[in-house]
Amino acid sequence: MSLLYETINSITASDRDAMQKAAKYIDSLAKPLGSFGMLEEIAIKYAGITGQIFNKVHKKNIIIMCSDNGICEEGVSSADQVITRLMTNSMPEMKTGVGVLASFAGSELTVVDVGVKGVILNPKVINRKINHGTKNICKGPAMSRDEAVKAVEVGIEITDELSNKGYDLFGTGEMGIGNTSTSAAVISALLEIDINKLVGAGAGLTDEQLENKKKVLKKALEINKPDKKDVLDVLSKVGGFDIAGMCGCFLSAAKNKKPIVIDGVISGAAALCAYILKPEVKDYMFTSHKSDEKAVNYVFEYMGLKPMLHLNMRLGEGSGCPLAFNIIEAALYVVNNMATFEDVGIGNDIKDRFVDIRGKGNK
Repeated sequence: MSLLYETINSITASDRDAMQKAAKYIDSLAKPLGSFGMLEEIAIKYAGITGQIFNKVHKKNIIIMCSDNGICEEGVSSADQVITRLMTNSMPEMKTGVGVLASFAGSELTVVDVGVKGVILNPKVINRKINHGTKNICKGPAMSRDEAVKAVEVGIEITDELSNKGYDLFGTGEMGIGNTSTSAAVISALLEIDINKLVGAGAGLTDEQLENKKKVLKKALEINKPDKKDVLDVLSKVGGFDIAGMCGCFLSAAKNKKPIVIDGVISGAAALCAYILKPEVKDYMFTSHKSDEKAVNYVFEYMGLKPMLHLNMRLGEGSGCPLAFNIIEAALYVVNNMATFEDVGIGNDIKDRFVDIRGKGNK
């Protein structure tokens, strides 16, 4: 059995008993019921992942999957394709968008060349290149099915290795000119949503370029006819090595019972692929922000997730993940350090009235 299917078969749901215990403890904290809102939901979900009420993050890592996309031949991006290689080479210096935010959040980056066009000699970039970019999906499949499996397994292997090294909170990011196009195609195929509803301006397209992008992707879907019931078929026909690699990251995190954060639309497309392959993966996923790329909203709705933040961001790279890391750690810090009603000398008779009154006022 391949690593991919071994991983899928080994994933189990998170610990519901630990979640119930965490929820009960959070209700005992000196505050109105539910008044910390999403912070409480985060802490409870985290408890389900670790099996413990009290948790602390020790080592954080954002895994950046980098790859080029043949669809760029069709003029779907305002940026030159060489930017993928240049940015991939620069990322380990922590000076790109995700790098500076990761530094601020105390997170490391793992930069992986899974399919960049050209040669990268930077020893800080992990070379797991499957091919020099994908093929033009307007002319046929992006990659072979075997290549799609290999790309997913790269993500699994990288995340497995980091888990074994003690990293306990992951983020997902990417670098690849043209990958908002492949993401829209993957989401359209899997969710059967009209491509016109999903396509965004990416790095910044004119109205004319945006219309071209829609036509190109509609043609790609018609030519390739991806099977929505087969994630690997969709990835191989209209996806990208970066999306497949991140899909593997989500699967590995769930297998290793580690929390992992979704960034924007490309990361969201990968999360959707992982979720369809194994729905229990969702128990280990956290969102970061509501990307300005509208396709991600359909992903969150389908998976029953809601973004933590809405900052009108559309950079990609994994840049939303370190912001989410800060919020996740804040939620855990509250549980670990906030006083309970008992600690502050509030008895059950007073506590019950306090929670009831304040709780109603908060609705």
